[in-house]
Amino acid sequence: MQYTTEMRLIRVMCTGRVDLAHVLRAFSNGIDGVFIGGCHLNECNYITHGNYHALNMVLLFKKVLEHVGLSPDRLRIEFMSGADAGIFVESVNDFVKQIKELGPLGNGEGMDNGALKSRLDEVGKLIPYIKVVKNEKLASRLQSHEDRERLFTREEIDQLFSEVVSYYIDPEKCQACMTCAKRCPADAIDGGKNRIHVIDQDKCIKCGTCFEACPPRFGAVTKIVGEPAPPPLAEEARAIVRKGKEK
Repeated sequence: MQYTTEMRLIRVMCTGRVDLAHVLRAFSNGIDGVFIGGCHLNECNYITHGNYHALNMVLLFKKVLEHVGLSPDRLRIEFMSGADAGIFVESVNDFVKQIKELGPLGNGEGMDNGALKSRLDEVGKLIPYIKVVKNEKLASRLQSHEDRERLFTREEIDQLFSEVVSYYIDPEKCQACMTCAKRCPADAIDGGKNRIHVIDQDKCIKCGTCFEACPPRFGAVTKIVGEPAPPPLAEEARAIVRKGKEK
């Protein structure tokens, strides 16, 4: 069966493999729409039921698109089996027709390229954070269409972006024990023996591991909500002088 050639197919082992970052990358590269086709729900070949994760991811990213001023209709997910060629052709052709009506990404929403790039870059920095914060909802298996539509709300996503969490190491409390640096999954903490540790905010995925790992007797890691972290301590001021030792 023939279908439109105005799309590029990318095959994956399971729709659960499609990540928020993959969808964002497509839009950041100028793709006007993303269509995800997966197995029927509850007919997954794997015990993970990745198609539920894909569905929840799409529901979440649609709200993110709304937040940045893009049409949520630029992202769609449909479920079908390998025998549903007719459904696939019909769905793909309809989606491409819809995207043509919306127009080029950003232009169709009255947004210039600079604003579009800035907003998508903002989302890109928060993808790891969003996945951590919404991990439980992304793993849910809701059966009702109504429950799925209520899974993520516009207000919830707006709040997510306005109350972004940051972590900061207080130079007055840091004892350079290196515990947080060793446990950081993103290698975002610059530290060392007798050197006050500093969090690289560009690398930080805001998972909170450093906050939980810092020994309570030090309490050097601070959680900041809705405000940017203070600037890092200057390199020349990061040396810790122990008692009985000289610089």
